[in-house]
Amino acid sequence: MRALAGLVESAGHLVDAESPQVVLADESVGLNGDGLPRVVISGEDGEGSEEEGAAGWLPDPPSPAQLDAALRAAVSGLAVRPRAPRPNGRARGFRAAVETPPLTPRELDILGALGDGLSNKEVARRLGISAHTVKFHLETIFRKLDAASRAEAVVKGLRSGAIEL
Repeated sequence: MRALAGLVESAGHLVDAESPQVVLADESVGLNGDGLPRVVISGEDGEGSEEEGAAGWLPDPPSPAQLDAALRAAVSGLAVRPRAPRPNGRARGFRAAVETPPLTPRELDILGALGDGLSNKEVARRLGISAHTVKFHLETIFRKLDAASRAEAVVKGLRSGAIEL
């Protein structure tokens, strides 16, 4: 119990036994019908947790970032599953996340407009700026995100959570 509480606190959450919103359990604890979403930490593949009413499972030990995301997802009613490896053993997605300089609010506006499929002229009209200014911001966005194209910038923005579609 103490170990789980430590994990929860390391992920930036409070342990509240009085009025919990989600239950974090290890695989040795059975699931009961108290109506709360449950996330099971399992050294195995998490099989059985879904049938037993869990919102999902995490590998043992989960990282603080995984735990934070899982708890937030479970409280929101989403299923929790770790990312499955590809058949060749390589992880899905792009290479490992790299710290990128934060985008300014205007750069985020422009990146979001790119995600909506707008051209530079359309972005300029939407934001009330010149097409030249849009182009200037795009160059900065590409440099900060290490992106070679508009599509790659949007994908990286989505994956990082900087924008939503």
